[in-house]
Amino acid sequence: MRTHHILAAALASVVLASVAFTQSTLATVRIGEAVLADGQRMAPGTYQVRLTDEDVEPLVGQSPNAERWVEFLKGGQVVGRELATVVGREQIGAIAKSTPPGPDSARVDVLKGGDYVRVWIAHGGTNYIINMPVAPAEKGRPGGPLE
Repeated sequence: MRTHHILAAALASVVLASVAFTQSTLATVRIGEAVLADGQRMAPGTYQVRLTDEDVEPLVGQSPNAERWVEFLKGGQVVGRELATVVGREQIGAIAKSTPPGPDSARVDVLKGGDYVRVWIAHGGTNYIINMPVAPAEKGRPGGPLE
């Protein structure tokens, strides 16, 4: 009987560790253009997006946790970070003109005018909206969509 309790406790700790990691990982997205993430150029590609534990000081009149830092990972390495606007499922209809992505999924859109890319992630009943400017072309490096 004692062995059964020890095994159950060990399994519970493994499950909790797994859940904690999954909660910080929001989605995997494909960004088709070079963008600026926190002012730094980020190449087109497929990225894992995860929440950070870094606090964001709310602006006057803004609720705590209205914005969160997210990191973009490629090959397990952080290659960019940006602020995400955090909106609950109940409030998203009041601020969004388009239909949100389905539960636990993501959508990447080039916004009207082609100057910004929006990464919109719906995860665990919360929406994370990340807007990044399209990076200007550099000498010898295209700034536009993937071909």
